[in-house]
Amino acid sequence: MFTGLIEGIGTLLRIDRHGPDAQMVIRPRYSMEKIVPGESIAVDGACLTVVSFESGAFAADVSAETLNRTTLGRKKSGALLNLERALRLGDRLGGHFVSGHVDGVGALREKRPEGRSLRLSFDMPREMSRYFIEKGSVAVNGVSLTVNSCSEGAFDVNVVPHTGQETTISEIRIGEAVNIETDLIGKYVEKLMKSSMGTREATSPPGEFDEAFLRKHGFL
Repeated sequence: MFTGLIEGIGTLLRIDRHGPDAQMVIRPRYSMEKIVPGESIAVDGACLTVVSFESGAFAADVSAETLNRTTLGRKKSGALLNLERALRLGDRLGGHFVSGHVDGVGALREKRPEGRSLRLSFDMPREMSRYFIEKGSVAVNGVSLTVNSCSEGAFDVNVVPHTGQETTISEIRIGEAVNIETDLIGKYVEKLMKSSMGTREATSPPGEFDEAFLRKHGFL
């Protein structure tokens, strides 16, 4: 479990392909206490398991599923990556609950200054839209952000100066692909609702939950 509060940036030294999967070797660009093999680190928002740590760099295996569902398979040596170690019991939860399980890949559509901040607009797969609400949470490349507005297949966020300086988020280029993880709570609520309702009526499209539907099934 993570918070979306990036601890620092790492440099990808190399990515070694092993058939359908791979191994990444990353050197943190900040002081990081000794990493223990087997622990989890979120790399640009994707949870990876450390297999070794030596000479100031760690290696992590990347499954074929992760390569297919995230941007990690597109990274080249020298790429800068957001890093966050797993949440420890007793740590402050300053961001939101982030699992490190990326839901899909989006792309930056627009970037413009807004006061001292940056406003970023992203396109995303339309099927992810149902998990977005205005002022809800989203993780973009592992960075916890607040959704300013959202529509079918798109959402906007603001990046304050501190976040822009301490992560790679402000360096994303127009059209560049990003990892997106939607709010964990929303996915569990949807799952529980579907389980509670059993079979749905044929006239009710999948994923459509309006006030009348909730009231009919006892949720309001």
